[in-house]
Amino acid sequence: MKAKTHMTLAAALIAAAVSCAPQALLYRMGKARPEARIAMAADRVQKDTVPAGVPEHDTLVIRNVDGRDMIIMKAIRDDDGQMVANQVIDAAYVTARFRNVAERQGKVDIEFQVIVPRSLQEGRWQLRYTPALYMLQDSLLLDKVVITGGQYRRRQLRGYQQYQRFIDRIITDSTKLIHTRALEIFIKRNIPALYAFRNDTTFVSDEQFGSVFGVGEAEAIEHYTDKFATRLNDRRIASRDRMFHRFVKAPIIVDGIRLDTVLTNSRGDYVYNYVQPVRTRPRLKKVEIVMSGEIYEQDVKVCDIAPSEPLDFYISSLSAFVDDRQRYVTKVIERRAEANAVHNICFESGRSAINPYLGGNGREIEAIKNELRGLVADRVFDLDSVIVTASASPEGAYAGNSALSDRRGAGVADFFNRFLKFQRDSLRREEGVHINVDREYAPGRKEGFAAVPFINRRLAENWPGLDAFVEEDTVMTDAQKSAYKAIRQIQDADARELRMREEPWYAYVRDKAYPSLRTVQFHFYLHRKGMVKDTVHTTEPDTVYRAGVQAIRDRDYEKAALLLGPYNDYNAAVAYCALDRNRSAMAILECCEESAQVDYMLALLYSREGNDREAVRKYLESCKLNPQYVHRGNLDPEISRLITQYQLQEKLTQTEQL
Repeated sequence: MKAKTHMTLAAALIAAAVSCAPQALLYRMGKARPEARIAMAADRVQKDTVPAGVPEHDTLVIRNVDGRDMIIMKAIRDDDGQMVANQVIDAAYVTARFRNVAERQGKVDIEFQVIVPRSLQEGRWQLRYTPALYMLQDSLLLDKVVITGGQYRRRQLRGYQQYQRFIDRIITDSTKLIHTRALEIFIKRNIPALYAFRNDTTFVSDEQFGSVFGVGEAEAIEHYTDKFATRLNDRRIASRDRMFHRFVKAPIIVDGIRLDTVLTNSRGDYVYNYVQPVRTRPRLKKVEIVMSGEIYEQDVKVCDIAPSEPLDFYISSLSAFVDDRQRYVTKVIERRAEANAVHNICFESGRSAINPYLGGNGREIEAIKNELRGLVADRVFDLDSVIVTASASPEGAYAGNSALSDRRGAGVADFFNRFLKFQRDSLRREEGVHINVDREYAPGRKEGFAAVPFINRRLAENWPGLDAFVEEDTVMTDAQKSAYKAIRQIQDADARELRMREEPWYAYVRDKAYPSLRTVQFHFYLHRKGMVKDTVHTTEPDTVYRAGVQAIRDRDYEKAALLLGPYNDYNAAVAYCALDRNRSAMAILECCEESAQVDYMLALLYSREGNDREAVRKYLESCKLNPQYVHRGNLDPEISRLITQYQLQEKLTQTEQL
């Protein structure tokens, strides 16, 4: 009996010790304050691809520019078939706090490792890690990484099982809540006629049922429904949410989760590789990752995991290769220039004088005056002459209309010539006078204002205007328009107009079209001030090209390719390369003059295309022309692969020393 008591006491002590283990661990961590741990992901070297049927070689022979052959040894191949360098990092994660990442097609892949130390791998806990990304002035919480202990997950599943058993007790078939057998016996004994319907396929409506037996079908079912079971079932339905929270203490998280994994027995630190694509923005040069977290036990937070030290990712972009030199376009400047304006001025029948109050003349006259004011005061052009062409509508004799057009043109020219003279006098007064050293007065503008001649020309009858009206009119039918075109072939203008008068549509054309045919057209002839030669060739910055270069700097490569594509030059190749349009970029660069930038870009493109021989050769040449590309090669994955795979570091060091 005593031995049994000792065994029971020992078991109780062991159980207490086990249950207190997490609390003791928390106590120790409370003093040390657990911190989230993230690290740079180890560099992954791409597999060397060899075309089928081509024997694999361990070396590459590359001919240098000076004609000498160089032998480049490949790195060793490990058991997985990966090409690796001779120096291998054995640690599970890299301790560096910063890394350069390459932008491709307007985005970068931020890759880091989430590390779960063995000391935090407790079966009763769930660790919820939240990485935060910082760039420019913005921050973004990334998807969580959830590490769940085996015991924690079993409790979760047990809660879901208990809740499912509760749900299974809810009755969804309402017929199960009716005392069907009692209802059937009652009907069979007391209403045999109704019971006969049990085996009768004749349809009986609820109204017919009630008229025969004095009670409705719904009332009969209500009477034999189990009221207690129904109320109990309704309470279960209403308490579903409450029972879910009662049984499921720790719901399984499904939204915003990158990984939810269960650790049951890990012999060391658990490492998860986290890759987050990020769209680049203008002026984005650095991205920072910080991770924090919480420890939960049965969905109760028991401890915070302090934020980690930041990981810094410096973004290298192909926009750094843009050629920023200004590009100019040749522009031809003509000495002479012209400007035209058409205005509708109404005239009284048979009159040539302008009446400012007739029709819309006031508005038209003011518009012409504004044009003349602008031309006279223009700082670039001088007004040489104005040609005024007046026209009349086809009604009446052609000779009379011709003379009338002459008089109207002369009247318009005289009217605006007087206005222009007044305008010149006003400008002279605004210029004022200046006093020279001898106290003599002189005009403020030395060249003065030359008189502008108005030249009168006539268009006797405005038949072209009538042609345009008929063509665009939506009221006249196609047959009427065809009739007009036939009449239009008559050579004599007077006979043509008389023939039109016989048509039923003439009155419509006369009322709608003729007023608009009495037009005055102004033709302004100008020349550039101070310019003697008829043409001058000058250069000015190409604004379209500059916008394309700026689009590369802003990493808007689609826009850059659209703007720079027609130029088919080096910067267009940079835009194509950034968009992974490798063949287009290569075709341009292979025709460019050799330089360090061109060679480096070609090395990058050849690497993408799998032409390692030319890629290595071009890269070494670029480093020889500009040693800065020795360090740049580590920033671009296409080049860093070559450096690792062909052990170029020693040759690059020699290039730097030279």
